[in-house]
Amino acid sequence: MFKKLLIANRGEIACRIIRTAKRLGIETVAVYSEADRDALHVDMADEAVLIGPAAAAQSYLDMDKIIAAAKETGAEAIHPGYGFLSENAAFAKALEKAGIVFVGPNPKAIEAMGDKIESKKLAAKAKVSTVPGHLGVIEDADAAVKIADEIGYPVMIKASAGGGGKGMRIAYSSKDVAEGFASSQSEAKSSFGDDRVFIEKFIEEPRHIEIQVLGDKHGNVIHLGERECSIQRRNQKVIEEAPSPFLDAKTREAMGAEAVALSKAVDYDTAGTVEFIVDKDRNFFFLEMNTRLQVEHPVTELVTGLDLVEQMLKVAAGEKLSIKQKDVKLTGSAIESRIYAEDPVRNFMPSTGRLVRFQPPELGTEDGVTTRLDTGVEEGGEISVYYDPMIAKLITHAPKRAEAIEQMGRALDAFAIDGFRHNIPFLAVLMRNERWRKGDLSTKFIAEEFPDGFHPPVPRGRVRDVLAAVAASIDYLSNNRRRMITQQMHGEPVRFSDIRAVELGEGLVRVRVAGRDYPMTVTLGGEGTGEPRREIVLTSCWWFGEPVWHGTIGGEEVAVQVRSIVNGVHLTYQGVEAPVRVFTDREAELLALMPIKEKPDTSKLLLCPMPGLVMSLAVEEGQEVAAGETLCVVEAMKMENVLKAERDGTVSKILVKPGDSLNVDAVILEFE
Repeated sequence: MFKKLLIANRGEIACRIIRTAKRLGIETVAVYSEADRDALHVDMADEAVLIGPAAAAQSYLDMDKIIAAAKETGAEAIHPGYGFLSENAAFAKALEKAGIVFVGPNPKAIEAMGDKIESKKLAAKAKVSTVPGHLGVIEDADAAVKIADEIGYPVMIKASAGGGGKGMRIAYSSKDVAEGFASSQSEAKSSFGDDRVFIEKFIEEPRHIEIQVLGDKHGNVIHLGERECSIQRRNQKVIEEAPSPFLDAKTREAMGAEAVALSKAVDYDTAGTVEFIVDKDRNFFFLEMNTRLQVEHPVTELVTGLDLVEQMLKVAAGEKLSIKQKDVKLTGSAIESRIYAEDPVRNFMPSTGRLVRFQPPELGTEDGVTTRLDTGVEEGGEISVYYDPMIAKLITHAPKRAEAIEQMGRALDAFAIDGFRHNIPFLAVLMRNERWRKGDLSTKFIAEEFPDGFHPPVPRGRVRDVLAAVAASIDYLSNNRRRMITQQMHGEPVRFSDIRAVELGEGLVRVRVAGRDYPMTVTLGGEGTGEPRREIVLTSCWWFGEPVWHGTIGGEEVAVQVRSIVNGVHLTYQGVEAPVRVFTDREAELLALMPIKEKPDTSKLLLCPMPGLVMSLAVEEGQEVAAGETLCVVEAMKMENVLKAERDGTVSKILVKPGDSLNVDAVILEFE
């Protein structure tokens, strides 16, 4: 085994690799850009080497600098993680020339599978099912339209190199193809340095299911079952699970056999993933092969009991696989949620900033249920515009799928992150979605379940009662604490009414609180309120300053996130976010007389929906535009976002230029 390993990556995957290397007694070397000087992976490694500026092209994608760092530190091997140089055959060849072991597949396999056009040809030759499409290089938009017309709509335009949903567009018409072709080319060029794209038939109601394979340098290849990755947004995975709730044993065996056959055809010799599209009748078609460790590998690890990073290191060191296909057993069910720095309410636009608070849920295994967190950040760190917006991966494992989902919901409720917007509320709502719970999935799931985008749920029913009870109990604790302040007026102590009006959502909830401390009884509704009387007993050890209220409500374990606001608290529970204020009866009467502040009119402004860089402007001052017409392209976290006109109008003033860096809600242009 190696004595020293360099990790040519950053963030959570660098930290993940470092943990396994340390467990195996391998010294670790981190590389970092100037933007990552204080990053967690730098602190975790035994050594760290600065390799350049924040831009990935000048740091994490610079092969010469990384190889120089390995030589300088005496690292015998390099693990590339995923992304960056992980699927770069030239990098693997350069390491071989430098006498450094690449913890990944051989260059031949990377070249064969890294090109989506050539990989499909190879798959067809290996008798692997493939999607109908045009596998040649497409010269221009006119040729793309002609090809798409012949295949039949809808079609998928895809970058030949890379992955992660970049350079990918779905087209339902020739107009979509003409627009999407140029956009896919541009995005592919900026992300992978390769603007080639191809077109294939888009299978409707598809599931995205992938097979994890593992090979060694002695010709052995096995598969470790499948992962269901159908919950996607903009072609990027959001939730993954293993095993799939859709596959039967026969289909699993057939898919596994084809994945192994394809791997053997290219002498595959490490961990990799063969991705398939599966239709509603369980017919499956080869999509692509990712010749690297996948983001979602933890769910496979939890259902198989294997450490995939450890397996990769052993294979790279020349060891044979210690397990055979018959030894692979899938136990229980695992779910992974990707936690991103993005604002679900703003159509999931990227959100950046400093992690003012980062308090994960309780991790570990209890009563056969496991909660795991893979992350590359810590409190006080920063999420920048230069790299992927993923903050962490939260993974749960339990004997049954329903139990893993329940635990994921509880863990998300208890995960406190402050400093910028993130997608935990969306994930928490998704965990309570009945269609998700039933396993009725497709890659269109999010678009179909949230057709108008994500809007935080309105507090109703039990969730409303929980929020009202927690807010009332916190207010009551606060009043009791104030009674204990010294140097108060002499005489009778201040008396507080135990009846309160809780402002929650669009109305008031009348409550009565009993008990100076927890356990506390909160009675909601009842006589004169128009609501049935509900009596709730709360127990907790919560105290002021703690970001999460942990306790039981009616005997059920509950986690509610708590943030202080003026005259109240902001609570988050099961994806419901609500400012909650507690009033006396007199305060509630006066509240009804307060004027409502009107929001400013921004209908004549184009605002930047996320922090980003202006790539191009498609209009000029004085130009008339129609609804749906492109106005501007803004790049954020390696993704190009096309901003279009919501209605017809005339551009009166443009306030930015290409190359400008913008904050959220910065004014890009004004309309007459």
